[in-house]
Amino acid sequence: MADAKRQELGDFLRARRSRLSPESVGLQGHRRRRTPGLRREEVAELAGIGVDWYIRLEQGRPVTPSLGTVDALARALRLSEPEHQHLRTLAGGGGPKPFQAETASPALLRLLETLHQPAYIVGRRRDLLAWNSAAADILGFQLLDESDRNILVAMLTHPHSRALFGDGWADEAQRMVAQFRATHDLWAGDPAFIDLLGRLRTGCLEFNAWWERHDVRRSAAGLKTLHHPTLGRVVFEHTSFQANDDPSLKLVIYTPVR
Repeated sequence: MADAKRQELGDFLRARRSRLSPESVGLQGHRRRRTPGLRREEVAELAGIGVDWYIRLEQGRPVTPSLGTVDALARALRLSEPEHQHLRTLAGGGGPKPFQAETASPALLRLLETLHQPAYIVGRRRDLLAWNSAAADILGFQLLDESDRNILVAMLTHPHSRALFGDGWADEAQRMVAQFRATHDLWAGDPAFIDLLGRLRTGCLEFNAWWERHDVRRSAAGLKTLHHPTLGRVVFEHTSFQANDDPSLKLVIYTPVR
């Protein structure tokens, strides 16, 4: 997985380099360019590092940049704070252990059942581990086949989700993809993540274009507007909580907005 992680690092750098114009970073842009964005030597100059060193990073070569180099690249590429943190993580050595599916503890399951609001539990791969009856009523998770019980698969490949989110489906789907990107890149090359990525590529026409952007976002609270077949238009505020006894698990709660 380490080689795959280095490849994701190179892809991320290229994606961010292609988004910047010379003018946006204070360089003269009068020379004609075959491809959009900054040149490799321009990024290296802005970051104060050698061109060959930067090329090795983009090529996914087995090099480990210092924290100072990573921070200099983040400044040169005008990265947001979540993107900067993602770059630091990708540039770190090694990788996680092979992925193993999580299970929710009995205590967490009991807590879930006490909630009156729609709520569910997901793991690192966004697998749906459990949900309460209120979530079943609103989100219809119980209609999913066992092999489809993943929040990304449900959102991106099932017509039910497109109808439920209506005009807001694309924005919500892209947000979820960008949040997943940060997790995926740490596990790139793991069979479980390769399998999930393949399902999303074949099941959602829009996914490949979104994925190639290498957008990275953090989980954040917000509003979701749903178009329920019997309740009509309903608005929820969603937020997530990490489990202290198993940080790989998140409890997501939808609170109705009055």
